[in-house]
Amino acid sequence: MRSETRAAGLVLAGSAALLAGAYGFELIGGLVPCEMCWWQRWALMATAALAGLALLVKRPPVAWLAILALAGNGAIAGFHAGVEQKWWQGLTRCTAPPLAGDAKSMMADILAQPLVRCDAIPWQMFGISMAGWNFVVTLMIVGTATWLMLKRPQVSR
Repeated sequence: MRSETRAAGLVLAGSAALLAGAYGFELIGGLVPCEMCWWQRWALMATAALAGLALLVKRPPVAWLAILALAGNGAIAGFHAGVEQKWWQGLTRCTAPPLAGDAKSMMADILAQPLVRCDAIPWQMFGISMAGWNFVVTLMIVGTATWLMLKRPQVSR
């Protein structure tokens, strides 16, 4: 199996597993994602698409793009984890979904939305938040995929 195929497969499996975990915590665990959580999910979705494309076309530049996209997710996750730990300031605005209807129903929709802060840690394990674990796991996958791409093929004797 070629190195870009192995790397792309790893990146695809890793990004899919991270996405599954995020959606699992939301749908089963009831944890509502903040805006930066959504940024990480979008990066993971782009990563999965690029990794899938890399598996189809079997070209090293596409596999490198998938690895780079996953590294982008890691950067977002690292920034988010730093915001949660109060190492630096994060977003200073809040967001809400698009609304339609009269003023009374829009106000009711706004007030019904959960307040999700990007600087609060809703879940952690061993003192590391979900964003922190996303960063750690992403770093390991990016490192392994990069190693797979750079290692020389073994010559059979």
